[in-house]
Amino acid sequence: MAYQITLTSADGTEHALIDEPVVIRFTGPVPKFVLYLHVIFMFGWLLLSTRTGLDALVRGVRAYRYTLWTFGFLIVGGLIFGPLVQKYAFGNFWSGWPFGGDMTDNKTAVAVIAWILALWRGRSQKGGRGWILSAAVVTLLVYLIPHSIYGSELDYTKVN
Repeated sequence: MAYQITLTSADGTEHALIDEPVVIRFTGPVPKFVLYLHVIFMFGWLLLSTRTGLDALVRGVRAYRYTLWTFGFLIVGGLIFGPLVQKYAFGNFWSGWPFGGDMTDNKTAVAVIAWILALWRGRSQKGGRGWILSAAVVTLLVYLIPHSIYGSELDYTKVN
């Protein structure tokens, strides 16, 4: 719901008190186990990503194995439990690209692509160290953008 407060003067002219309307978003109840598992796996992904990036940075021998674990945590937290949380809260599994512009969903999509590239290139003879390190940096950048920075970008006028 969007609220705009305006004052009408005696001559009938309207004056907005604020430039932008205040938007109130309502969410549905999310089962605690779904929310907790989402949070645990997403923070696990961040921690594993950091560890994986450090291993790639120092030319560690476990970087690819850590990449597998990191990607697994991202998939479970971001592509399984994340959409479940959004479905319970807003009634839609995914509202990011290509279906919409939800920033949180789009951040997840970018991170998944980065880690798929890290997995693909990490299997090479050279170990794909740069790709793995880049995926870890993408993860840190994703976490620097606030969660749900614009709220859910679900367009409720197009949802049944």
